[in-house]
Amino acid sequence: MSAHNLPNIDRDQFRKPTEEQVFATPPSSHPPRILLLYGSLRERSFSRLAVEEAARLLQAMGSETRVFDPRGLPLADAEDASHPKVQELRELAQWSEGMVWCSPERHGAMTGIMKTQIDWIPLSIGGMRPTQGKTLAVMQVCGGSQSFNAVNQLRVLGRWMRMVTIPNQSSVPKAFTEFDEHDRMMPSPYYNRIVDVMEELVKFTLLIRDRSDYLTDRYSERVESADEVSKRVNQRSM
Repeated sequence: MSAHNLPNIDRDQFRKPTEEQVFATPPSSHPPRILLLYGSLRERSFSRLAVEEAARLLQAMGSETRVFDPRGLPLADAEDASHPKVQELRELAQWSEGMVWCSPERHGAMTGIMKTQIDWIPLSIGGMRPTQGKTLAVMQVCGGSQSFNAVNQLRVLGRWMRMVTIPNQSSVPKAFTEFDEHDRMMPSPYYNRIVDVMEELVKFTLLIRDRSDYLTDRYSERVESADEVSKRVNQRSM
Protein backbone atom coordinates (compact mmCIF):
# COMPACT_ATOMS: atom_id res chain seq x y z
CA MET A 1 0.00 0.00 0.00
CA SER A 2 1.36 3.41 -0.94
CA ALA A 3 0.79 6.80 0.63
CA HIS A 4 -1.59 7.57 -2.27
CA ASN A 5 -4.16 5.37 -0.52
CA LEU A 6 -3.88 7.38 2.70
CA PRO A 7 -5.75 10.66 2.12
CA ASN A 8 -4.89 12.08 5.55
CA ILE A 9 -1.14 11.71 5.01
CA ASP A 10 1.15 14.59 4.06
CA ARG A 11 3.13 12.78 1.40
CA ASP A 12 6.00 15.25 1.54
CA GLN A 13 6.60 14.36 5.18
CA PHE A 14 5.83 10.62 4.98
CA ARG A 15 8.87 8.34 5.35
CA LYS A 16 9.24 4.60 4.90
CA PRO A 17 11.80 3.32 7.45
CA THR A 18 14.58 1.21 5.95
CA GLU A 19 17.50 -0.78 7.29
CA GLU A 20 19.84 1.40 5.25
CA GLN A 21 18.65 4.51 7.07
CA VAL A 22 18.75 2.86 10.49
CA PHE A 23 22.36 1.79 10.07
CA ALA A 24 23.57 4.67 7.90
CA THR A 25 25.55 6.43 10.65
CA PRO A 26 29.01 4.98 11.37
CA PRO A 27 29.40 3.80 14.97
CA SER A 28 31.07 6.14 17.45
CA SER A 29 34.43 5.09 18.85
CA HIS A 30 34.28 6.84 22.24
CA PRO A 31 33.16 4.96 25.38
CA PRO A 32 29.43 5.02 26.14
CA ARG A 33 28.67 7.94 28.47
CA ILE A 34 26.43 6.95 31.36
CA LEU A 35 24.99 9.25 34.05
CA LEU A 36 23.89 7.62 37.32
CA LEU A 37 21.36 9.15 39.72
CA TYR A 38 20.43 7.92 43.20
CA GLY A 39 17.64 8.92 45.53
CA SER A 40 18.83 9.28 49.12
CA LEU A 41 20.91 11.72 51.15
CA ARG A 42 21.63 9.36 54.02
CA GLU A 43 25.26 9.00 55.03
CA ARG A 44 25.04 5.29 54.23
CA SER A 45 22.69 5.46 51.29
CA PHE A 46 22.01 2.06 49.80
CA SER A 47 20.76 3.54 46.55
CA ARG A 48 24.11 5.34 46.29
CA LEU A 49 26.01 2.15 47.11
CA ALA A 50 24.04 0.27 44.46
CA VAL A 51 24.80 3.02 41.94
CA GLU A 52 28.49 2.88 42.82
CA GLU A 53 28.48 -0.87 42.17
CA ALA A 54 26.71 -0.24 38.89
CA ALA A 55 29.30 2.39 37.93
CA ARG A 56 32.15 -0.05 38.60
CA LEU A 57 30.49 -2.61 36.37
CA LEU A 58 29.88 -0.07 33.62
CA GLN A 59 33.51 1.04 33.73
CA ALA A 60 34.64 -2.59 33.49
CA MET A 61 32.41 -2.89 30.42
CA GLY A 62 34.17 0.04 28.78
CA SER A 63 31.84 2.91 29.68
CA GLU A 64 32.59 6.37 31.02
CA THR A 65 30.47 7.16 34.07
CA ARG A 66 29.42 10.18 36.11
CA VAL A 67 27.52 9.94 39.41
CA PHE A 68 25.52 13.03 40.32
CA ASP A 69 25.48 13.99 44.00
CA PRO A 70 21.98 15.38 44.73
CA ARG A 71 23.04 17.03 47.97
CA GLY A 72 22.36 20.77 47.67
CA LEU A 73 19.95 20.42 44.74
CA PRO A 74 16.93 22.65 45.47
CA LEU A 75 13.36 21.55 45.10
CA ALA A 76 12.05 22.01 41.58
CA ASP A 77 11.16 25.68 40.96
CA ALA A 78 12.31 26.72 44.44
CA GLU A 79 15.32 28.35 42.79
CA ASP A 80 16.10 29.66 39.35
CA ALA A 81 17.50 27.19 36.80
CA SER A 82 20.80 29.07 37.01
CA HIS A 83 21.44 27.42 40.40
CA PRO A 84 24.87 25.69 40.22
CA LYS A 85 23.53 22.22 41.13
CA VAL A 86 20.77 22.52 38.54
CA GLN A 87 23.29 23.56 35.90
CA GLU A 88 25.56 20.66 36.87
CA LEU A 89 22.72 18.17 36.53
CA ARG A 90 21.52 19.54 33.22
CA GLU A 91 25.02 19.56 31.74
CA LEU A 92 25.48 15.94 32.79
CA ALA A 93 22.12 15.02 31.26
CA GLN A 94 23.20 16.55 27.95
CA TRP A 95 26.62 14.86 28.17
CA SER A 96 25.18 11.42 28.74
CA GLU A 97 24.11 8.83 26.18
CA GLY A 98 22.41 6.66 28.78
CA MET A 99 21.35 6.84 32.42
CA VAL A 100 20.84 4.70 35.50
CA TRP A 101 18.16 5.78 37.99
CA CYS A 102 18.15 4.08 41.39
CA SER A 103 15.72 5.05 44.14
CA PRO A 104 14.84 3.69 47.54
CA GLU A 105 11.17 2.84 47.92
CA ARG A 106 9.56 5.08 50.51
CA HIS A 107 5.84 4.88 51.34
CA GLY A 108 5.39 2.70 48.26
CA ALA A 109 6.98 5.20 45.89
CA MET A 110 10.23 6.71 44.73
CA THR A 111 11.74 9.31 47.04
CA GLY A 112 11.32 13.05 46.70
CA ILE A 113 15.08 13.34 46.14
CA MET A 114 14.80 11.08 43.11
CA LYS A 115 11.81 12.89 41.67
CA THR A 116 13.41 16.30 42.23
CA GLN A 117 16.39 15.33 40.09
CA ILE A 118 14.17 14.16 37.26
CA ASP A 119 11.95 17.25 37.58
CA TRP A 120 14.97 19.52 37.08
CA ILE A 121 15.77 17.82 33.74
CA PRO A 122 13.36 19.49 31.31
CA LEU A 123 11.93 17.93 28.18
CA SER A 124 13.70 20.62 26.16
CA ILE A 125 16.53 23.10 26.62
CA GLY A 126 16.88 25.72 23.90
CA GLY A 127 15.24 23.50 21.30
CA MET A 128 17.21 20.43 22.37
CA ARG A 129 15.70 17.49 24.26
CA PRO A 130 18.38 16.38 26.75
CA THR A 131 16.86 12.92 27.37
CA GLN A 132 15.12 11.99 24.12
CA GLY A 133 16.45 8.82 22.53
CA LYS A 134 18.87 8.08 25.37
CA THR A 135 18.87 4.74 27.12
CA LEU A 136 17.74 4.22 30.70
CA ALA A 137 18.11 1.47 33.30
CA VAL A 138 15.93 1.57 36.42
CA MET A 139 16.77 0.14 39.84
CA GLN A 140 15.48 0.33 43.38
CA VAL A 141 16.52 -0.71 46.88
CA CYS A 142 14.06 -1.84 49.51
CA GLY A 143 14.20 -1.69 53.29
CA GLY A 144 12.02 -4.78 53.55
CA SER A 145 10.69 -7.40 51.16
CA GLN A 146 11.16 -7.06 47.43
CA SER A 147 8.92 -4.55 45.71
CA PHE A 148 8.72 -2.98 42.26
CA ASN A 149 6.73 0.19 42.95
CA ALA A 150 9.67 2.56 42.49
CA VAL A 151 11.01 0.96 39.30
CA ASN A 152 7.50 0.96 37.82
CA GLN A 153 7.21 4.69 38.51
CA LEU A 154 10.67 5.32 37.09
CA ARG A 155 9.64 3.53 33.91
CA VAL A 156 6.67 5.87 33.53
CA LEU A 157 8.96 8.88 33.96
CA GLY A 158 11.50 7.46 31.51
CA ARG A 159 8.81 7.06 28.89
CA TRP A 160 7.58 10.60 29.57
CA MET A 161 11.14 11.86 29.12
CA ARG A 162 11.22 10.04 25.75
CA MET A 163 13.96 7.69 26.85
CA VAL A 164 14.54 4.11 25.70
CA THR A 165 14.09 2.20 28.95
CA ILE A 166 15.68 -1.25 28.75
CA PRO A 167 13.54 -4.31 29.58
CA ASN A 168 15.64 -5.56 32.52
CA GLN A 169 15.59 -3.94 35.96
CA SER A 170 16.88 -4.46 39.50
CA SER A 171 15.10 -4.48 42.85
CA VAL A 172 17.20 -5.28 45.94
CA PRO A 173 15.19 -6.34 49.02
CA LYS A 174 16.54 -5.80 52.54
CA ALA A 175 19.37 -3.80 51.03
CA PHE A 176 21.00 -3.35 54.45
CA THR A 177 21.89 -7.08 54.36
CA GLU A 178 23.46 -6.97 50.89
CA PHE A 179 26.48 -4.74 51.56
CA ASP A 180 29.54 -5.55 53.68
CA GLU A 181 31.39 -3.36 56.16
CA HIS A 182 33.38 -1.83 53.29
CA ASP A 183 30.15 -0.77 51.54
CA ARG A 184 30.64 -3.27 48.73
CA MET A 185 27.77 -5.42 47.53
CA MET A 186 28.20 -9.09 48.42
CA PRO A 187 27.78 -11.95 45.93
CA SER A 188 24.12 -12.88 45.49
CA PRO A 189 21.43 -13.29 42.82
CA TYR A 190 20.63 -9.61 43.37
CA TYR A 191 24.20 -8.63 42.52
CA ASN A 192 24.04 -10.86 39.44
CA ARG A 193 20.88 -9.07 38.36
CA ILE A 194 22.64 -5.70 38.55
CA VAL A 195 25.38 -7.15 36.34
CA ASP A 196 22.68 -8.25 33.87
CA VAL A 197 21.07 -4.81 33.89
CA MET A 198 24.33 -2.95 33.28
CA GLU A 199 25.32 -5.35 30.52
CA GLU A 200 21.98 -4.83 28.82
CA LEU A 201 22.24 -1.05 29.24
CA VAL A 202 25.63 -0.94 27.52
CA LYS A 203 24.36 -3.11 24.66
CA PHE A 204 21.30 -0.93 24.11
CA THR A 205 23.39 2.25 24.36
CA LEU A 206 25.84 1.00 21.73
CA LEU A 207 22.92 0.04 19.50
CA ILE A 208 20.97 3.29 19.86
CA ARG A 209 23.31 6.21 20.57
CA ASP A 210 24.37 6.83 16.95
CA ARG A 211 20.82 6.37 15.69
CA SER A 212 18.80 8.29 18.29
CA ASP A 213 18.15 11.24 15.98
CA TYR A 214 16.75 8.96 13.30
CA LEU A 215 14.82 6.77 15.74
CA THR A 216 13.13 9.78 17.33
CA ASP A 217 12.36 11.57 14.04
CA ARG A 218 8.54 11.75 13.99
CA TYR A 219 6.03 12.27 11.21
CA SER A 220 3.81 14.55 13.34
CA GLU A 221 6.73 16.82 14.21
CA ARG A 222 7.89 16.97 10.58
CA VAL A 223 4.38 18.03 9.55
CA GLU A 224 4.21 20.63 12.31
CA SER A 225 7.64 22.02 11.40
CA ALA A 226 6.71 22.22 7.73
CA ASP A 227 3.52 24.09 8.60
CA GLU A 228 5.46 26.58 10.73
CA VAL A 229 7.97 27.21 7.95
CA SER A 230 5.17 27.67 5.45
CA LYS A 231 3.40 30.21 7.65
CA ARG A 232 6.63 32.13 8.22
CA VAL A 233 7.59 32.21 4.55
CA ASN A 234 4.14 33.10 3.30
CA GLN A 235 3.24 35.73 5.87
CA ARG A 236 2.61 39.20 4.51
CA SER A 237 5.17 41.90 5.05
CA MET A 238 4.14 44.37 7.73
